[in-house]
Parts: sequence; structure tokens; C-alpha cells
Amino acid sequence: MAIKQLTIFVENKQGALVSITDTLADNNVNIRALSIAETEDFGILRLIVNNEELAEKTLKDAGYLIKITDVVGVKIGDAPGKLSQALSVLDKANINTEYLYAFMARTEKHAYVVLRVEDIATAENALEDAGFHLITEADICKL
Repeated sequence: MAIKQLTIFVENKQGALVSITDTLADNNVNIRALSIAETEDFGILRLIVNNEELAEKTLKDAGYLIKITDVVGVKIGDAPGKLSQALSVLDKANINTEYLYAFMARTEKHAYVVLRVEDIATAENALEDAGFHLITEADICKL
């Protein structure tokens, strides 16, 4: 049930991000979640999109270095402490969260969070057993 994340290595220079987002837009790929970490020379852009295969092909054809990574998408209540509850579930299951970020869209009562963890299957089972709803690729297409 894991969802696919695109990791794109980007030069840290003016216009680099707009080039990527324009390429995706020109090919009707919609960004649903994103995170960027940067250093002095380059950045790491992580994306969840509505069409991972098209995004990967389009960006590779444009010369970008891309890696596809499985991540967990989880729906959490939009209230204080709800993210902490989800992270506690993983901690109790001895699962390290490497990083996380939120979706750009949210519903009135929920937020969608992307989690990169060491063990996807165990994390998904632990979260589901604790009553959390996991996000699927089909859910992303509906956003």
C-alpha cells in the first residue's frame, strides 16, 4: 500500500525549481506534496504527484536525476497531538522515521502526512492497527 515518492536532485541556482515545476505542469502532472532540502550547491526535492510514471519519464527525459522511493501516507486528525500519536505508534513498533512532510491539500478535519520509514510494511500495519487510515495512490489521484 506504500505510495511512490520522486526524489529529484536539483542545482541550487535561480530557475532550477521553476524548470521542474514547468516541466511537470506542461505534462499535466499535479504536485500533491513536496519537500525540499538544500545545501550550498544542490537541493533534494521530494514530490508526491498524481501520475508518478509520467512525472518520472518526463523529468528523466529533461535530464534530471530521479530516484523513486516507497513512503507511507497517513491521514491524521487536524488537532493538537494527532501527529505525535502517529509518530508514537511507530516509535512503539521500533520504527525510525527518517523524515516527514505534509500534503499541500487537506480536508476540513484531516491532514495528510508522508513518512519515510525503515520498514514500510511494519509501519503500515502498526498505523492501521492503531486506527489510522493509510493513503493510497488512488487517494492521491482524488486530491
